[in-house]
Amino acid sequence: MGHGRIRAKIRRSSLYTFGCIRPPRESTDEPHQFRGPGYSRQVCCNQPQLHQKKPLKYVSNYISTTKYNVITFLPKALFEQFRRVANVYFLLAAALSLTPVSPFSAYSMIAPLAFVIGLSMAKEAVENWHRFMQDMKVNMRKVNVHNGDGVFSLKPWMNIRVGDVLKVEKDQFFPADLLLLSSSYEDGICYVETMNLDGETNLKVKRSLEATLTLDDDAAFKDFKGTIKCEDPNPNLYAFVGNLEYDRQVFPLDPSQILLRDSKLRNTGHVYGVVIFSGHDSKVMQNATKSPSKRSTIEKQMDKIIYVLFTLLVLISLISSTGFAIKTKTQMPSWWYLQAPDDEGLYDPNNAALSGFYHLVTALILYGYLIPISLYVSIELVKVLQALFINQDIHMYDEETGTPAQARTSNLNEELGMVDTILSDKTGTLTCNQMDFLKCSIAGIPYGMRSSEVELAAASQMAEDLEGHGHDFSRTGGQNGSEIELETVPTPKGESSPSRIKGFSFEDHRLMNGNWSREHDADVHLLFFRVLALCHTAIPELNEETGTYSYEAESPDEGAFLVAAREFGFEFCKRTQSSILVRERHHSYEQPIEREFKLLNLLDFTSKRKRMSVIVQDESGQILLLCKGADSIIFDRLAKNGRVYEEATTKHLNDYGEAGLRTLALAYRKLEESEYSAWNDEFVKAKTAIGGDREAMLERVSDMMERDLILIGATAVEDKLQQGVPQCIDKLAQAGLKLWVLTGDKMETAINIGFSCSLLRQGMKQICITTTADMLNQDSKKAVKENIVMQITNASQMIKLEKDPHAAFALIIDGKMLSYALEDDLKHQFLSLAVACASVICCRVSPKQKAMVTRLVKEGTGKTTLAIGDGANDVGMIQEADIGVGISGVEGMQAVMASDFSIAQFRFLERLLVVHGHWCYKRIAQMICYFFYKNIAFGLTLFYFEAFTGFSGQSVYDDWYMLLFNVVLTSLPVIALGVFEQDVSSEICLQFPALYQQGPRNLFFDWYRIFGWMGNGLYCSLIVFFLNIIIFYDQAFRVGGQTADMTVVGTAMFTCVIYAVNCQIALTMSHFTWIQHFLIGFSIIAWYVFLILYGMLSPELAGNAYKIFVEALAPAPIFWLSTLLVTVACNLPYLAHISFQRSFNPMDHHVIQEIKYYKKDVEDRHMWTRERSKARQETKIGFSARVDAKIRHLRQMLQKKSSVLSPRVALAATQT
Repeated sequence: MGHGRIRAKIRRSSLYTFGCIRPPRESTDEPHQFRGPGYSRQVCCNQPQLHQKKPLKYVSNYISTTKYNVITFLPKALFEQFRRVANVYFLLAAALSLTPVSPFSAYSMIAPLAFVIGLSMAKEAVENWHRFMQDMKVNMRKVNVHNGDGVFSLKPWMNIRVGDVLKVEKDQFFPADLLLLSSSYEDGICYVETMNLDGETNLKVKRSLEATLTLDDDAAFKDFKGTIKCEDPNPNLYAFVGNLEYDRQVFPLDPSQILLRDSKLRNTGHVYGVVIFSGHDSKVMQNATKSPSKRSTIEKQMDKIIYVLFTLLVLISLISSTGFAIKTKTQMPSWWYLQAPDDEGLYDPNNAALSGFYHLVTALILYGYLIPISLYVSIELVKVLQALFINQDIHMYDEETGTPAQARTSNLNEELGMVDTILSDKTGTLTCNQMDFLKCSIAGIPYGMRSSEVELAAASQMAEDLEGHGHDFSRTGGQNGSEIELETVPTPKGESSPSRIKGFSFEDHRLMNGNWSREHDADVHLLFFRVLALCHTAIPELNEETGTYSYEAESPDEGAFLVAAREFGFEFCKRTQSSILVRERHHSYEQPIEREFKLLNLLDFTSKRKRMSVIVQDESGQILLLCKGADSIIFDRLAKNGRVYEEATTKHLNDYGEAGLRTLALAYRKLEESEYSAWNDEFVKAKTAIGGDREAMLERVSDMMERDLILIGATAVEDKLQQGVPQCIDKLAQAGLKLWVLTGDKMETAINIGFSCSLLRQGMKQICITTTADMLNQDSKKAVKENIVMQITNASQMIKLEKDPHAAFALIIDGKMLSYALEDDLKHQFLSLAVACASVICCRVSPKQKAMVTRLVKEGTGKTTLAIGDGANDVGMIQEADIGVGISGVEGMQAVMASDFSIAQFRFLERLLVVHGHWCYKRIAQMICYFFYKNIAFGLTLFYFEAFTGFSGQSVYDDWYMLLFNVVLTSLPVIALGVFEQDVSSEICLQFPALYQQGPRNLFFDWYRIFGWMGNGLYCSLIVFFLNIIIFYDQAFRVGGQTADMTVVGTAMFTCVIYAVNCQIALTMSHFTWIQHFLIGFSIIAWYVFLILYGMLSPELAGNAYKIFVEALAPAPIFWLSTLLVTVACNLPYLAHISFQRSFNPMDHHVIQEIKYYKKDVEDRHMWTRERSKARQETKIGFSARVDAKIRHLRQMLQKKSSVLSPRVALAATQT
């Protein structure tokens, strides 16, 4: 910033009265006295080489969020694979296949396991590589580092070491935790944006020590040396204790000198700082947790199904081994041809128990097909393809930034369809940190014709609802026409206007172009605009190309007010140490007039004061106090003669709040010279006081002046939500999802955003759990906890006693209270209250508290949670939630790197959950159920045959048949089901969001459905085996009179299984493309092709299957007829079931499918709209809830009106 030093002539510290004013030199604090554990860190400034060896060697600035590294990949990835129960079983089976007891060859057991494990590990490696590459993007960012001799050069962040002196430029992120040494302002002030850390949008002022102010250019660091002794690395963002030993003196350090990693330098040309904490020692990384290993609900439940099947496997293996032991003991001695006992002792009539044990192992391997080894690899493949579709979805591509959605881990795709609660950050996630001046109220008159996003969304929804219900509230049937009308919401005209001004969306000709001077009470209007132009701490910057001023303000609100003042003709153009210059354009002036206002005092805004004032003297010598602040604070301070516009302004403020706008009230007071002089003496005393009560004295003196105010009006700015946020929240609410907002912002800001997002609305009862600062300071912890318990108990009782079914409650709690509410003895009470409320907003929460709240909701409710955020302060909550979603916005990449899914804007969450989540859940659920069905149908036939053949351990199928069953012959259609299946289209998912509830209610993967599919598999296995045995057992199957041998029966049974399971999946699918048709047909044809090719091999290789199809099966009509009969018999019950269900007990998607199939949505639009309206989940948040409340109110008005009109009509009829 080339002109940083010119601006630096204004000593920024002079503009602040509270936190940032530098105390007199003699009042400088003593150095901190600390010893013992927790305070052992020593940093040698400008001597990083001393930190390369112990005991001063600290971690590097390299950061990693990956799950594996080169060393840990193999053991950790193998551990992940063998956490799956089925894989452990198959590992044991593969080991046993090397022994003589195995019924199969070793390769048929080891090859599939190696393939499955290898493929899964390869997928993990690829996903971990993507995380590594994103880490490297951050690690390779460049910053200026001192190399010695006063020379700075660019180095990657990862090469920064503790003790390095850095030069950070304007709008750059800090690469590590730094001690501020000096800045481009001569008094060492700099502005820092911490939105990435705590979500707050207002800039923080940091100041260096006076002792280091002389280090103000590169050359000054040539001989700079110093030592910092401070606290050890810890996660507390708001505390720091340490001393700087420099120039033979010791100076105390506090948080106001510390620049934290991932915060950004704003409104300051550059700063110099020395690295205190690097890499994972930095406070933001201390708040992060290790990348957790997450498993979806379905995958956990799948393990339980594996246990059930394993129990079944052990049971039938025990039956088989017991039967074999009995046969061996009683009948085997008479079977002379077996020559019992054999050499290996596998069957010995003299030791039947041992033979039975050997047979148990054989049976466990033989019946292993009950547990599908290819299930996991098929699911992995399907999830990767699903993730590819998510990544390629054009509807989730942000054109402005060129960012697509990204499934960073595909393990949780189906979990997207089971979410119950969303925990969201506010700043950068819901809002885009841009304020637009939209409306105002001056002298009791409302101005501003443009509607807020909330009003537009609600009006659109109301029109749609009325159309769907056929309501018409615009006519009352009376002769006077419309007496009750819907509120008309003006559409913004400026959307198409090319000359849109950033920060100013106001539209009303009555105030523009100087027309305000023709309004009634023009002098009040003049004061209103002057308050906007004077009551702030911003600095103007002239754009030499356009000739206009831009403003660097502490908060976006101030910037919006100054832009508005400029557009109204009151342009703030210069600030000096003691004056503010405003260029005023009036109708009565031919040329703009520059007016200089003497700046006497500035009473800064704090979250406790909730107001800001300036005391100025105009050119006529009149002293004015100009004040802006929260309406509740300002109204309490109004004089008796200052309440002329209070009633009208209050109404306007309520209207603005309902429209989701942030409001401030404006007031003023005229001061006499003597009155001001007396007060200023007190103020100077308080300002220069030494001691801990200085802040309290300043507050008391300021409060004395900010009394007897005269109300001027109010402002309404729109905290611009990210595009589509209200619609997205409304759609998610209709889908039955709960939304919690966790923000580092103060309570007032969070409540305003709550209204903007329609999480809050007029008429909703707000439960605010808070306490005064005095109570926190004075009372014991026990008393504070008792107070919170009382508030929670009273609120819970109020909700229980509420009789209005439409009543809605909102819980709002701040971080201090939350720290008590999250303690073990209180957290379940707090959670019960929160769950009973329609919306929950937690304010002033730290990153750790966000994670703790997420864990409480996840563990306390036992339901799926999703956390979404965009900053480093959201990493803990993103990692703690079942699903973490990162917003890949402009504020760093920490949230994205820690997330499972990343999207560019919050609005894409609607499609991610309601469309992809719904599809993925149903696809995976149906796919797993089908897998178990087909493996039970196939595996149990082996058991029946073994029982039929004296529990011999003989397989009815050839080894190659069994190897190909899961790998080729039935795998492709099920993958197509998992990738392409759609019960309804994406448009229908969005139009009928209530369909999403099928996931959280787990309708497609509950035990009823799972056991139903298992029962279907059992039935199918019985039909396949016994029908084939009946058909082939006692009769010839060829023209020559030959009977069927084991190979013929086995091949015929296997053919029936292939047909039955492939026809079953065709009945299961709702959505067909050529791919599904091809893969089902291919699976059946591939079986015949394999039979022909396998039969053509030499008898040594093909064995009993030599020319089995060409010579034995194909010429036999009974083979083809039995295949047809068995296939129909297997699938008939399922066909009857789905026909009955669709006819008499249809699910939601069945009804929609039928409407779409018969094109009723085109032929009867009114019915279609009505069905859409009925399909919404009943909700108490979102603009649909606001519309419903409005319609109920209008209906009540209409009923009252009708009840008043009815007696009059009756009386008129009587008189006639």
